Formats: sequence, structure tokens, C-alpha cells
Amino acid sequence: MGIRDLLVMDTPVPSLRGRKVLITGAASGIGRATAEAAAARGAELVLTDLHADQLDEVVAGILRADGTVLYHLAGDVSDYDWVANFARQVDAEVGVMDVVMNIAGISAWGTVENLEHRHWRSLVDVNLMGPIHIIECFVPQMVRRGSGGHIVNVSSAAGLLALPWHAAYSASKFGIRGVSEVLRFDLRRHGIGVSLVCPGGVDTPLVDTVEIVGVDRDDPRVKAAINNFHKVAVSPETAAAAILKGIRKNRFMVYTSFDIRFGYWWARKFALPYEIAMRVANDRFDKLARVSGTTLEERARDHHSAQ
Repeated sequence: MGIRDLLVMDTPVPSLRGRKVLITGAASGIGRATAEAAAARGAELVLTDLHADQLDEVVAGILRADGTVLYHLAGDVSDYDWVANFARQVDAEVGVMDVVMNIAGISAWGTVENLEHRHWRSLVDVNLMGPIHIIECFVPQMVRRGSGGHIVNVSSAAGLLALPWHAAYSASKFGIRGVSEVLRFDLRRHGIGVSLVCPGGVDTPLVDTVEIVGVDRDDPRVKAAINNFHKVAVSPETAAAAILKGIRKNRFMVYTSFDIRFGYWWARKFALPYEIAMRVANDRFDKLARVSGTTLEERARDHHSAQ
């Protein structure tokens, strides 16, 4: 490897036009917005999501807009056998992918005394093992083909910062961050770029459905906190635009909003202030959890008494 190769990597996928692009989690949120934006730029799509009806709606909308969907199938990326079979079908009917985007994900928050094993297990299975399954089953073909490509893995601000109540979620998102950083160097010699997307607040349906273990979502104080999140969150379309720009510019770290870029820089440069800020945030979350948890317990007692 020459000096230039050590310093510079030509952009593997400068344009999506005519490129075969796999997107997981394509039925809603960031995945849907990214699929629609990629189709508008001439990508030839392979789409999957857990929810078949919603996925069919997305495909129909893309086709109505004169986009191209080569193949789509609903399934669970946390199931390795399903992913392996899906990959065999795609290989046979479509061929090798140029871009692979791991966008599918789930979320649950809670303190360690409230989280159950199922929370830890499901987050790791979907958010970490799901992308690993896709990488296992789709990327070796890209390597063997020898004409480059690009991989996108969606992490989170919780994959960069120690956010309160996010231990289980961060386990999965820090994990895919580590996978991505290694692949960034492993795949460079094959002309395959890697982007790690670290969204902050994105206004998707996940915001209103995320399970907050041990917290009463109907508590007015919790509702107020969620409403404040909606106010600062970016749209899925904004996140999708950042992802596609990251591919076009061959960027490793892709941020969907400035606050996360600044927060990560600040955490690395100012360790002690970062620790203090996290302690303050944790204390505030703890107070909210205690008052909300009390309300939840009272409702449970009232329900039991009424039976």
C-alpha cells in the first residue's frame, strides 16, 4: 500500500444512480425516508422490514413515484436463518449489492433494577446481531466481486454518550459502533466504505412507542419530556439526507444533527465537565423516574383494589 492509499480513499459510491441498495427497516421512520430518498436518486432497491403490510405500502409508493424496487420481503433480521435465506434469494434474483444499509432497530429504556432479561436480549438481537447477520450474508459477495461498495450501520447518540436509562440500548449501539470501526479498516483495501450513523433526536413513531421500563408514560411530567423531545428532534427526511450525503462523501461518522456532533466532541475534549453533565442528567432522570414510578404503583394498587 502506497502513501496515497494510506491517506486517501476514493469515494466508492459517489452516486446511487443504477446502484443496487439494500435497506433494512424500510417500512417506517429513517428506513422509509432513506428508501424513498435513495429511489429518487436512481437507486435500485432491495427492501426488508418486520412489518409486511407497511413494507408493501412503501414499495407501492416508490413504484408510483417511478422508483425502482428490485425485490422486497418482510422478515426478522434478528433471525440468522431467515437472513441467510433472504440473502440467497437476493443473490439469485438480483445479484450482489453495491450498498448495504442496516437501519432496522428497536429501543427500550430503563434502570438496571427495572430492566428484564428480555429487554437486554431483544435489543442486542435486533440492533447488534441483526446488522451482523446482514453483514455476514451480504458483504462477502461484495468483497469477492472486487468492485467496491458501501456499508451503512445506524448507531445512535447512545452509542457515543452515556445517556441515562440507556444501558441496554447502549450495549447494542456501542457494539455496532465497534463493528463499524473495525470494518472501516478491514474493508478499505477492498474499496468498500463504511459509515456509522449516530442520530440524536429523530421524530419517528419509535418516540411514542419506546418502552420506558418502570415509568408511567401517561404521567404529565413524562408526557412533557416527550413533547420537548419532539420539539428538538429532526425529521426522518433530514436524517435520510445526512445518510445519503455520508455515502456520497465517504464519511465514517455521520451525524443527523449538530448537537450530537458537538456533544461527542465535547465529551472527548473535556472529560471532567462531561462526567459532571452526565451526573446531573442522571439525577434529573432519576427524580422523574421516582415521581412517575410512584404514580405507576398507585395506579396498579387502585386497579388491584377494584378487582
